[in-house]
Amino acid sequence: MIETIKEKIQDSIRLKNALLNNHQVLDLVEKTAQEIIACYQQGGKVLWCGNGGSAADSQHLAAELSGRYYYDRPPLFSEALHVNTSYVTAVANDYSYDEIYARLVKAMGKKGDVLIGLSTSGNSANVIKALQVANDLGLITVGFTGETGGKMKNICKYLINIPSRDTPRIQECHMLLGHSICELVETHLFPKK
Repeated sequence: MIETIKEKIQDSIRLKNALLNNHQVLDLVEKTAQEIIACYQQGGKVLWCGNGGSAADSQHLAAELSGRYYYDRPPLFSEALHVNTSYVTAVANDYSYDEIYARLVKAMGKKGDVLIGLSTSGNSANVIKALQVANDLGLITVGFTGETGGKMKNICKYLINIPSRDTPRIQECHMLLGHSICELVETHLFPKK
C-alpha cells in the first residue's frame, strides 16, 4: 500500500513539474486572472460549472473569491451554478440535464462576466452548452480540461488543458491553478496594506 501511495504522489509531482515548465498553460492562467480582474473592476461576476468532482472544485473556487482566499477583504460575486438543487433537479426533469447550466447563464450572465467550465474530458454536454450560451451573450469563457481539451477546445476564449489523461491528477492541477488565479485576483484587487 505504501508503494501505491508513493507512486501517486510521484505521478502528481511529475505532472506539476510539467506544468511548471509549460509556458503556454502558465500564460493562459495569467491571462485568465487578468480577465477576471478586469471583470470585477467593471462590476461583473464569475460563474463556474462542472459535474461531479469538477462541480465540487467549481464550488470550492467560487467560495475562495466570494468569501476570502488568504486574508480578509470585501467579497467578490462568484457562484457555482449547481448549488441550487431544486433548480438543478427541476430543469433536468422538465428540460434536460444538458440545459441546467445554459439556462442559468441566460438568466445571470452579462457581457463582460466570466464563465469558467471544468471538465476533465472537455466533453461534458451541459458545460459545453453553457459555454456556447456564454459566448453568444459576450461573456469571457474559460475551460479547464485535460490533455486534449475535448469539444471545449474550440469554444473557449481561454483553454487551460492539463497535459494528462489521468482524471484525479488533472483535477489536482485544476485546483492548483484555480487557487493561483484566486490569489492573483485577490492580491491585485485588494493589495495588502
